Amino acid sequence: MKIELKTAVLVDNNHAAAFNRELFQKTNTLVVNLMSSPGAGKTTLLETTVQALSGQYRIGVIEGDLATERDADRIRALGAVAHQINTHGGCHLDARMIAKALPHFSLEEIDILFIENVGNLVCPSGYDLGQHHKVAVLSVPEGNDKIAKYPTMFLRTELVLLNKMDLLPYLDFSVGEARQDLQAINPQSELYALSARTNEGMELWYRWIEQAYKRQIQHV
Repeated sequence: MKIELKTAVLVDNNHAAAFNRELFQKTNTLVVNLMSSPGAGKTTLLETTVQALSGQYRIGVIEGDLATERDADRIRALGAVAHQINTHGGCHLDARMIAKALPHFSLEEIDILFIENVGNLVCPSGYDLGQHHKVAVLSVPEGNDKIAKYPTMFLRTELVLLNKMDLLPYLDFSVGEARQDLQAINPQSELYALSARTNEGMELWYRWIEQAYKRQIQHV
């Protein structure tokens, strides 16, 4: 019975994801789903990204949290369009939540839509939101065991952003070990070491966004 219920939930989610994906294709909007544990620096990463790329792209952001509008307010303060989804206890966003949020945007006027998922290294990875790309954010203070301990998250992402590299001198963290763990789980995934606070390595992320956007334009 539990398996049947889970299957029904995922079927409904996937129908909504297909609806979202079709809409994104029609409006030529690149959609990136950002996932991480709480405190990895997703919002700071988005703030830095908006500041760096807002002159080149029209950017929108959907923020997912259990409560408050704080993250959406941070994005709005930079002049980008943002909508907050509060899950009130839910550990992830699903495609139906995204579908309900989309009327808050004029997608024809959005080049790139970032979805900042709820902070959790388990639940968000299993739900298709209709996005084009899944990106995981890992931070140096979380330690070297996270990729190996939460393989499902990193198996389903094509890019890992290793954030807070400015703290590396003060912590016992091996970037090489992180790369090895990721390679063992998902050889197709890339890992970029960066700091959203100091801008170290951010040019790699910006280049990835530029290439992803070009591919999206070409497929329309």
